[in-house]
Amino acid sequence: MDEDSPALSAETLKALQEFYHEQTLASRTAAHPSETTFQEDWKLSQFWYDDTTALALANEALEAAGPYGRIACISCPTLYRKLREVKPDACSATCFEFDDRFDVFGDDFVFYDFTNPLRVPEELEKTFDLVVIDPPYLSTDCLSKFAQTTVFLAKDKVLVCTGEVMADLASKLFGVHLCHKFFPRHANNLGNEFRCYANYASGLD
Repeated sequence: MDEDSPALSAETLKALQEFYHEQTLASRTAAHPSETTFQEDWKLSQFWYDDTTALALANEALEAAGPYGRIACISCPTLYRKLREVKPDACSATCFEFDDRFDVFGDDFVFYDFTNPLRVPEELEKTFDLVVIDPPYLSTDCLSKFAQTTVFLAKDKVLVCTGEVMADLASKLFGVHLCHKFFPRHANNLGNEFRCYANYASGLD
């Protein structure tokens, strides 16, 4: 080595190695978005389902939509990710979500802001065999705006996941009934009583 050539210190070399390692991990994550870990953002009122709940909902969604069906997951990204794991290739799932971290899923991701409930692609009107919603807030305004989006997207079947306090309004807006046998759970133990409601005869009844 030329004695006049600058040499990197051990600390600098270590920092560079760590940087390249992080870059490698990031590129792998980008190549395999299904393996990406997303932490809940409580400022966005995000509460992920536990794995048992996500799988039960995914199985119900597949049964309701059929092997060639289209499923819309509105503000329920843990269900969408579980569907990616278990659905047949001929079945499609779309993630409607305000949190743009989920745009790593490419064409499956549609940005959704419930304050503009009809600001979704026009070509998606009445194209989904099942629409599953999990509104982030337990309020009349939030659920009513989700209803506008749902009516626009759904052919007929709707599955609503929300707090028990919203049951009467959900029934009025969507024509849904309580799924008596199913008690959804969250990974971090959401304090509110949380239930599912369907407007069709589901396997969760």
